[in-house]
Amino acid sequence: MKTTVVALANQKGGVGKTTTAINFSACLAEKRKKVLLIDLDPQANATSGLGLEKGFGASVFPALLGETDCSTLIKETGIKNLDIIPSELDLAGAEIAIARMDDYLQRLKLAIAPVIESDVYDYIILDCPPSLGILFMNALNIADEVIIPLQCEYLALEGLGVMVDIVNQIRDAGNPKLHISGILMTMYNVSTNLSQQVVQEVVKHFGDRVFETLIPRNVRLSEAPSYGKPVTDYDPHCVGAAAYRNLAKEFIKRRKPDAEPSAEALPTVSSITAAE
Repeated sequence: MKTTVVALANQKGGVGKTTTAINFSACLAEKRKKVLLIDLDPQANATSGLGLEKGFGASVFPALLGETDCSTLIKETGIKNLDIIPSELDLAGAEIAIARMDDYLQRLKLAIAPVIESDVYDYIILDCPPSLGILFMNALNIADEVIIPLQCEYLALEGLGVMVDIVNQIRDAGNPKLHISGILMTMYNVSTNLSQQVVQEVVKHFGDRVFETLIPRNVRLSEAPSYGKPVTDYDPHCVGAAAYRNLAKEFIKRRKPDAEPSAEALPTVSSITAAE
């Protein structure tokens, strides 16, 4: 099996993206998949959420500039089968430094290509920053597929339409393999009609692209990062841990070796707006 690069991306913050990056990666590792998580968010929440310090020079930043071999930045997390390239606040400077380069949208691709080609990892998970900047676009330029975490709110559809348009643009501009492999509904509250209605609306537009697994609002999920652990280590029997284990299982089950990305057209911003 060749290494698959999966970007967890949404231009909107507060959707459970980093929570998903930590726990989805940990659950894939639990299923004996070799995983590398690359924290591309200068806030470094995925880094601290796995118990690592935010150390100067530890992020992918010097590799983006061509000053460091990316493989030297890989750290063990203490979780079997899960490694990480941490982030740090200085990674925010990459937006300016890389912008001066001619190949500024290919810097991440050049940096991690040797790691991908080594086939050491089954999956490389990219925790993207919550903004449409250069790091975000670099991630989509190297990714094979995108998982979009989406909170159960009415305003979610508009943001989702923007993400679909961006993925289409990146694919047409030079990354033809890029596709949306799944939309993950997060912060689901089983006791409210609102959550159920939002899920139904997203499924109406995007069909089986929406994961059947729903990530609930769960206190244990919120607490786990402060202890530097994925929820499967912090409280392995809570509903949050069960949800992310189900997500990993569903993700693996969905995969078909050598399958071509679906050519089915997804809704655009304009088509979603017209349907409202």
